Amino acid sequence: MSDKRIIYMDNAATTAVRKEVLDTMLPYFTEHYGNPSSIHSVGRDAKRAVENARKQVAAAIGAQPQEIYFTAGGSESDNWAIRSGAEMLEKKGKHIITSAIEHHAVLHTCEYLEKKRGYRVTYLPVDETGRVNPADVKNAIAEDTVLITIMAANNEIGTLQPIAEIGTIAREAGILFHTDAVQAVGAIPIDVNAMNVDMLSMSAHKFHGPKGVGALYIRKGVRMSNLIYGGAQERNLRAGTENLASIVGMGKAIELAVTEQPAYAARMVALRDQLIDGILKEIPDVRLNGHRTERLPNNVNVSVRYIEGESLLMRLDLAGVEGSSGSACTSGSLDPSHVLLAIGLPHEIAHGSLRLTLGVNNTEEDVRYVLEVLPNIVKVLREMSPLTQPTCMA
Repeated sequence: MSDKRIIYMDNAATTAVRKEVLDTMLPYFTEHYGNPSSIHSVGRDAKRAVENARKQVAAAIGAQPQEIYFTAGGSESDNWAIRSGAEMLEKKGKHIITSAIEHHAVLHTCEYLEKKRGYRVTYLPVDETGRVNPADVKNAIAEDTVLITIMAANNEIGTLQPIAEIGTIAREAGILFHTDAVQAVGAIPIDVNAMNVDMLSMSAHKFHGPKGVGALYIRKGVRMSNLIYGGAQERNLRAGTENLASIVGMGKAIELAVTEQPAYAARMVALRDQLIDGILKEIPDVRLNGHRTERLPNNVNVSVRYIEGESLLMRLDLAGVEGSSGSACTSGSLDPSHVLLAIGLPHEIAHGSLRLTLGVNNTEEDVRYVLEVLPNIVKVLREMSPLTQPTCMA
């Protein structure tokens, strides 16, 4: 085995399953393996485990258990919420409001509804920190508006949105409101009632649960069409045998995350700010992307001028530091981040982005190590780059 030091700072892409979560899951692979739809005792045991997890997820966001529907993850939850939410209200209107910096699970679903179903979509701009102005949401509402979908926290730059304000606007206008909270759940306090949210998407692997399982909160009274036909699971809306062990794992993971959230946030903010301050101090021609304070507690996103982000990531990987240049869902794309372009960065600067997202296993020693190796990596790459200029970044 390699003894290479690895510092994992890509927790926005995914997190490690916690030992407590894995220990909770294991019996449901071998001992309590029943089908939750079976009426015998083994099946009933499995059903109770699913319903217990549903209670854990509901409690974490201030919802009722019957308002939680398990899915395969955040992207599925986003697709279901937007397609079904819009299509069920099609007779009322075909206008959707979203933002320019949403996850592609939201943007591509909206584009589908535009191109294939004749919907009109308003893509709201954001300010230079990545924040949506609630007044822009209000002004965009038309007589045929049926759905507003704005993310709670951006997955790339970490900026938090004024969801409660937007939710109030939507509620007063009688418009369905969905939020992609995949990055927010477990990181910041979430209360669907205080936020006036009608639908909320989440994914277990973002808060130290297993991959391939998520949930969609659907407020009682909101009508939804079937996502999958063929069975009575998830109150007849999503057919298919439940992913038992993973659902149990999600319940345990979200319970732990919410219980520990205040202490987690305080520690992450301290490490985050130490990392941000160190990078801005030690490396010239760097800018912080996203809001300085209204951001996820573990998110650091910077643009380093005169170098390519991919080269920076490869050099960091060789040094044992694992980061990213943006969303893991678009890591194969050569195009600059749509989020960075939306906050006003030119292509050449957007291409030099670095996202470091901290997790429960990161330490102050890790941060010091990154601040030790990163400036020299940037210096070497700039010396090699034909883009390097002597002027400072505006």
